[in-house]
Amino acid sequence: MTAREAAVAETSRKAGYRHLARAVLYREFLLFVRYPANAVGGIVVALFFFGVLFYGGQMVAGQALTDSIEGIVVGYFLWTLSVGAYSSISNDIGSEVQWGTLERHVMTPFGFAPVALLKGVAKIVRTFLTSTVILAVMIVITGTTLELNLLTIVVVATLTIVSVLGLGLAAGGVTVLYKQIGNWLNLLQFGFIVLISAPAFDLGWMRLLPLAHGSALLQRAMVDGIRLWEFSPIDVGLLVGVAVGYLVLGYVVFQYATRRARRLGVLGDY
Repeated sequence: MTAREAAVAETSRKAGYRHLARAVLYREFLLFVRYPANAVGGIVVALFFFGVLFYGGQMVAGQALTDSIEGIVVGYFLWTLSVGAYSSISNDIGSEVQWGTLERHVMTPFGFAPVALLKGVAKIVRTFLTSTVILAVMIVITGTTLELNLLTIVVVATLTIVSVLGLGLAAGGVTVLYKQIGNWLNLLQFGFIVLISAPAFDLGWMRLLPLAHGSALLQRAMVDGIRLWEFSPIDVGLLVGVAVGYLVLGYVVFQYATRRARRLGVLGDY
C-alpha cells in the first residue's frame, strides 16, 4: 500500500458518509443564509411565472382554468421540485468546473459520484423548503383548497423527484465531459411539463417515464385526499421502481462520463 492509499484509508476510517452528509447539508445551509437575495429571488421568479400563468389564463380561458386550478397548482409545485432536483447536480458541477475546484471532489476518499449525489440530496432538501413557500403563496393567490397530508406528500413527492435526480446525475456526468451544455440542460426542464401533464393523456406506457406516474399519484393525494396507505401496492411499487431505476441509470452514466473525462485528460479543463 502506498503512502497516499494509506492516508486515504485513514481518512475514510475517521470520516464516514454521515460526516459527509452533514458537511454538504451545512454547506447548503450556509449558501442559503449568506446569499439570501439569490434564494428569495428564486422564489419571486417562480411566483412571477405562476402569476402570469394564472392571471393570463383567467383572461384567456376564464371558467375552464378555474375548474382545473387545483391540478395546475399541484403540477406547478411538482415542477419547481423537479427543476430543483434536476439542476442541483448539473448546475453545481458546471460551477465547480468554472471555479476550478472540481478536482477536489475527485480526490476525496468517498469518490466523486457519492459526493455529487449527496450534494444533490442536500439541494433537494432546500428545494422542498422553497417549494413549500411557493405552494403556500399559490394557495393564497388562487383561493383553492388542497388536502395537505404531510406524510403522503413528502413520500410521494420525494420518490417522484428521485427519478429526476437520476437524470440530473446523468446530466452532471455529461457536463464534466463536455463542459458547456447549458442550453440543452435548460431545454430538458421544459420537457418536465409534458411529463407532469402525462396523466391527462392516459397513456399507460408513459407511467414508466420520470415524473409521470408520481404526478398522477400526487394529484390524487393533494386534490382527492388519497392517503399513502390507500394507494394500491402496484401503484406504490411502480413509483419506487421508476425512482430507483432512473437513479441507478443516472449513477451509471455519471460514473462512465467522469471516468471517460479522466481518461481523455479533460476533467479539469474549461
